[in-house]
Amino acid sequence: MDNLNLIKFYFNMGLTYKNMLEALAVRHNVVMCLKTLKRILKKNGLFRRRYDALEDAVRFIRDELRGSGGLHGYRVMHARCVEKGMSIRKEDVRMILSTLDPESTELRRRRRLSRRAYFAKGPNFIWHVDSYDKLKPFGICINGAIDGFSRRMLWLNAYNTSSDPKVVGGYYLETAQELGGCPRIVRTDMGTENSSIRDMQRYFRRNDTDAHGGERSFIYGKSTSNQRIESWWGFLRKQCVDFWLEHFHRLKDEGDFVGDFLDKNLMLFCFLALIQDELDCTKNTWNNHLIRPSKNVHVPHGRPDAMYTIPELYGTEDHLCPVEEEDLARCEEFCTHRRAIACNDDLFTLCTSIMAERNLQVPVDAYMAIELYLSLRSELTRFFNLDRVAFGHDT
Repeated sequence: MDNLNLIKFYFNMGLTYKNMLEALAVRHNVVMCLKTLKRILKKNGLFRRRYDALEDAVRFIRDELRGSGGLHGYRVMHARCVEKGMSIRKEDVRMILSTLDPESTELRRRRRLSRRAYFAKGPNFIWHVDSYDKLKPFGICINGAIDGFSRRMLWLNAYNTSSDPKVVGGYYLETAQELGGCPRIVRTDMGTENSSIRDMQRYFRRNDTDAHGGERSFIYGKSTSNQRIESWWGFLRKQCVDFWLEHFHRLKDEGDFVGDFLDKNLMLFCFLALIQDELDCTKNTWNNHLIRPSKNVHVPHGRPDAMYTIPELYGTEDHLCPVEEEDLARCEEFCTHRRAIACNDDLFTLCTSIMAERNLQVPVDAYMAIELYLSLRSELTRFFNLDRVAFGHDT
């Protein structure tokens, strides 16, 4: 990556000019003065305080409010605007939200959360892994991992199970392959779904002699004690999951979801891709948002991506433990990677055939997905003309 692309990368990460200069010098041996940096930024149209017209932001926010964006506070909504390439002040986003959605703004203002202090030594010192089961009754299971120091989400995946150790282990292995290593410690709850992660983590650290090597590199604990990831689930629910739960419970209350084999697989067929897209967006928004200073002066603050990528700016170092490619490849047999088709294969074939015959479109939002779900459910119920539970056994 040349110097200009490095500058653009750190600028888009939200670093201050001082931190940009420090990152360029420490990580890339590129030394320049503040005046030179500002000249390069100006020449390439990179400005911190040149704001776009508010009309585009109002239109974007109004569209976001039709979906799970209605759950967002002004800080998260501002981050979403920045991701879309808009240059807008945080205060302007707050005012737009309070005007377009005053009821939700007032509800968020009344809620206050008090959290315990937490601190890790640096990025990749400890990963917290957990499953989120609020959508599980509807057939959709979520699993995630967060870095203890930077609070960067490492993975956030939706699939048809979070109970299969090989599937959950696949998330861990994919991340280890991407990074070229594993953390010093992995912490999970005591569910059997974490057994593959436990075995791989201990295998990767089997020859390490530090205080957390070998068997000590994996920690079981109560869900309530796995603080970092448990507190993040509250953010996910407020910013994303509540929107889907409201629609799914409405389907259930109206008798259009009874929780059997057919309904759960139709949920996967119609909604999983949309939910995964929202999870990816929520993860990216979180990783690029600014974490404010804590009352605990020892807890770092900043953007998770920056804290994870450039730990030198926060007086620490990356604790990633390198893993040989041969060891990573050897662990593939203990993992099952997500398939592109998450629902039952026969039902997938039937659904795609019905969509082609009736010219039904692939849904691009929740409302299209609900219409598709109801259409397919009605068509398949008539097609089989037998008890729905028996259909699950036959298939």
